Amino acid sequence: MTAPAEGHHDVPHKGLITASLMLATIMQVLDTTIANVALPAMRADLGASRDTINWVLTSYIVAAAIATPLTGWFSERFGRKEVFIGSIVGFVAASMLCGIAWSLETMVLFRLAQGVFGAAIVPLSQTFLLDINPREKHGQAMAIWGAGIMVGPIIGPTLGGYLTDTINWRWVFYINVPLGAIALLGCAAYLPHMARRIRQFDFIGFAALAVGVGALQLMLDRGGEVDWFNAAEIWIELAVSLCGFWVFIIWILGTEHPFLEPAMFADRNFATGLVFIFLVGIILLASLALLPPMLSGLFGYPIVTTGVVMAPRGMGTMITMIAAGKLLRVVDARKLVVTGLLLTAWSLHIMTGFGPQMNATPIIVSGFVQGLGLGLVFVPLSTVAFATIAPRYRGDATALFSLVRNIGSSIGISIVTLLLTRNIQINHTELVPNISLLDPEFAARMSGQLGALMRSMQMTYGEGAFWTVMNQSVTAQASMISYVDDFKALMWVTLAAIPLAVLLRKPTAAPPSGPPAAD
Repeated sequence: MTAPAEGHHDVPHKGLITASLMLATIMQVLDTTIANVALPAMRADLGASRDTINWVLTSYIVAAAIATPLTGWFSERFGRKEVFIGSIVGFVAASMLCGIAWSLETMVLFRLAQGVFGAAIVPLSQTFLLDINPREKHGQAMAIWGAGIMVGPIIGPTLGGYLTDTINWRWVFYINVPLGAIALLGCAAYLPHMARRIRQFDFIGFAALAVGVGALQLMLDRGGEVDWFNAAEIWIELAVSLCGFWVFIIWILGTEHPFLEPAMFADRNFATGLVFIFLVGIILLASLALLPPMLSGLFGYPIVTTGVVMAPRGMGTMITMIAAGKLLRVVDARKLVVTGLLLTAWSLHIMTGFGPQMNATPIIVSGFVQGLGLGLVFVPLSTVAFATIAPRYRGDATALFSLVRNIGSSIGISIVTLLLTRNIQINHTELVPNISLLDPEFAARMSGQLGALMRSMQMTYGEGAFWTVMNQSVTAQASMISYVDDFKALMWVTLAAIPLAVLLRKPTAAPPSGPPAAD
């Protein structure tokens, strides 16, 4: 079946198409987090060091970031269905190769391929859902799409840990084979052909953007390992990234056939949506990156328990995403976005009250509230951002939307990780002077039951054991304070985003279609 024009909605089997698209999307999104917990097991099997094993993650992130902007051009030149199916086939094949990798070098090579093939899956799935649904149903379509995007990273670490513990780390990649096969059959059978458009390839524009994005992602991923700006590598990567982005902007503004049309950014909803999704990326994955190490390191939760405690977050997201898809018909999207941001800020405020002696209740409650908030933000934002943009820009626009979200996630994770590491050191340094008999409060405690317990330990295990326990206690307190500081910073970022909702506008007419596409 062939759609005669972009935005064609009379497509049969929409339910099966949507299910196939979402299965492929969840498969790809899972891979951004599912492999993280398997790194220690991989390191042992592949003979890699603690530093070099991180290239398993870095290679995938950088490759996907560079390849994502190509989605629009490839889908217009070769057809959206063809590119989407090719992406699924390539991603599944690369996943199989990752599962049978026999050395670190082969694993990194196959992860690069996985990132390149998987880059187009998320933006094209969003494009198809917008194309096959009329505008009045875009809210429901984005609710379904957003559920896969936001729930995937939440269940990824838990699923990866379960597969690694119960079977083998290689199944972290093998699981993509059955998922991809089902998605491939559904897409090949029912996905409509969209019209193609002959479009020149702007190599200089793409190269400049690829250099800028690639260097930025490399800097963000490597920064924590090399102590950030104390290393020459980070300064070089920052300079290369800035030069790449500068050349890209100057070039697309002056060339006749730019890689990305500057006219896209004149659409206020889309431009504001990019800023919003950047901030959502920071909040979503930054808080996700903080919780698992906090729960396992400070509270001693095993991987499966951590997943269970964090599950209400995904439930909250699903509830408000389904509700938002229906509410968009009767409620101003801007009100939903503001309500979602306020709920997210409230959840982060709850998290600033976390302490090392608490039970799981505050974690579950704050996670559920945060899920409610992020769901209310994501669906209206994904709908309004594309409500007024010309359909001929959708391929590039959805690719850019995904790219900006991923960059926001990378920046958010890097910032909160940097703040956490630095603040633990600072807080530890400030707490240690209080562990002294010269401190009246500490001396009073040492004269009571705590002192008796400590003196007994000192006599039984020696002076060294006593101070080791004290140091562990101080480190745990310093870590908890640092996590709270990170949650507080994310709360202020969320509140600062609220005024941006004023820039969004409610669409009153269908967007212009632009010049007709060439078949």
